[in-house]
Amino acid sequence: MAKVHNYSAGPCILPQEVIKEAADAVINFDGLNLSILEISHRSANFVAVMDEAVALVKELLEVPEGYSVCFAQGGASLGFLMSAYNMIADNKKAAYINTGTWSDKAIKEVGAVGEAVVIASSKDDNYNHIPKGYTIPTDCDYLHYTSNNTIFGTQFQEIPNSPIPLVCDMSSDIFSKKIDVSKFDLIYAGAQKNLGPAGATLYIVKDEIFSRNRIKIPTMLDIETHVKKDSMFNTPPVYSIYVSMLNLRHLKKIGGIEAQQKINEEKARILYAEIDRNPLFKGVAAEEDRSTMNVTFVLTDESKQAKFDEMWKAANISGIKGHRSIGGYRASMYNALPVSSVQVLVDVMKAL
Repeated sequence: MAKVHNYSAGPCILPQEVIKEAADAVINFDGLNLSILEISHRSANFVAVMDEAVALVKELLEVPEGYSVCFAQGGASLGFLMSAYNMIADNKKAAYINTGTWSDKAIKEVGAVGEAVVIASSKDDNYNHIPKGYTIPTDCDYLHYTSNNTIFGTQFQEIPNSPIPLVCDMSSDIFSKKIDVSKFDLIYAGAQKNLGPAGATLYIVKDEIFSRNRIKIPTMLDIETHVKKDSMFNTPPVYSIYVSMLNLRHLKKIGGIEAQQKINEEKARILYAEIDRNPLFKGVAAEEDRSTMNVTFVLTDESKQAKFDEMWKAANISGIKGHRSIGGYRASMYNALPVSSVQVLVDVMKAL
């Protein structure tokens, strides 16, 4: 079979060795002659998987003491609400930076528990840049931002210097580059971009937030519930967590996040260089805010679209159609996408 160059924006591309091991476990997991799909989440074999997944998250991200790691469900879409419930305190207000569709959705969820104060937004420019020069109000309970914007192809290049607790939705760039976890009070991320299959959501939380004067939180929405029960308060998404664990093993094997970051930066350099060199293409995002994960671009000559589409499809490229919000093209280059696949796309662009 011809190799498919997978630029899907999510669920993410995974390393072939991870897919092979995950497939084998569907037939026979851990020598039990049982499928990973049917074992008890309380079994010693799966508890070991959960423990290793959490330990690898802590190791690879260098999570400091005083933080807990857990897995829950509902994706970042539920994380929008969970973060608000868990972080709203005395002021009943939260500051938000609006940089795209997902941060806009997060802002709407705050209304259930408090007031959202949008301190900066690039919405008027169709989210083509990251806002700058904003002031963070100290009378808000926390500041929330989305680190990478999958639809519009922008990414925060620096962590905001916040005088109030900092919350981040890192769904689409966690594990792609080194971060200082100690600057955050809460990080959450859907697994389906750089971690594993859809179904699991990762939470990294500073334990101090559990002692804040928080509002009454529904049991399932309280992150402390999941921390105290070692992510087993209810039946967890077993397969998603298992594959995520395999993927984290793989990331460690290749040299960890530092090694992966170098690969990601090289992929972005190659593709952006062609976009900037080739007069038939133009990048959508402001150059200083370009994402290494999601590269958005358009044709400068729309009459070339049919030909270009024919060419990239013939090259076995998949998933580069842009989101309906901006059109054009989007090349999602998550961790497992090899440099060779980026070169195939660039070669097609050169040949147009």
